[in-house]
Amino acid sequence: MEIRLLEPEDAEVYRTLRLEALLNSPEAFVISYEEELSNSVDIFKVRFQADNAFTFGAFEGDNLIGVVTLTRETKKKMDHRTTVFALYVTPYKRSRGIGKQLMIHAVDFAKTLEGVEQVGISVVTRNDTAKSLYYALGYVPYGTRKRAVKLGDNYFDEEHMVMYLK
Repeated sequence: MEIRLLEPEDAEVYRTLRLEALLNSPEAFVISYEEELSNSVDIFKVRFQADNAFTFGAFEGDNLIGVVTLTRETKKKMDHRTTVFALYVTPYKRSRGIGKQLMIHAVDFAKTLEGVEQVGISVVTRNDTAKSLYYALGYVPYGTRKRAVKLGDNYFDEEHMVMYLK
């Protein structure tokens, strides 16, 4: 398995995996499948060229099996902060440590960014597997947003966590 920064030419395979993620775990993402479906491949090509957003992919051969995105705040008073989001590993490759490796890769990358002191993340409170991973990596909770995500008539709370690098 290889983990690397995604490039514009990865946009098509990323979009395919992203849509799979939204179908399989709709409560874990703030965008809906229908909203993302309307986004063209070109939108992802542009995203992969942004100066403050870094999407990493886990590949087995040519197959993209997992992703995670790290963004850095752009305002001067907040550029010491980054956020990890959109972690996803395709179901048939789970329980192999791929999500953990992606998270470690993103955090290690954050450490290379001058001035970055913390990495934040939010997770649906019912997602015990993800929460366990984040705790094991050193994230600490700092708050919960009640009813953060609404899916149909159901609400999901989000736990906000942070890892301090300095």
